[in-house]
Amino acid sequence: MWIDILQVAIGLIIGLVAGFFISQYVTKRYMKKNPPINEEMIKAMMTGMGRKPSQKQVNQMMKSMNKYL
Repeated sequence: MWIDILQVAIGLIIGLVAGFFISQYVTKRYMKKNPPINEEMIKAMMTGMGRKPSQKQVNQMMKSMNKYL
């Protein structure tokens, strides 16, 4: 009986760890293919704040966004 409970607990732990890493891999791959923000969105955001963004500023923002992906 204790062996059965131990096997279920070990299987659950292994499944949780494997599921975590698989979901992390899939999410990162999806975010690289479909980034949540692009250059046009950054330009629109900065224009909405009353600034005319230069390409250098847009590139800096994109680089800082991509650093966290």
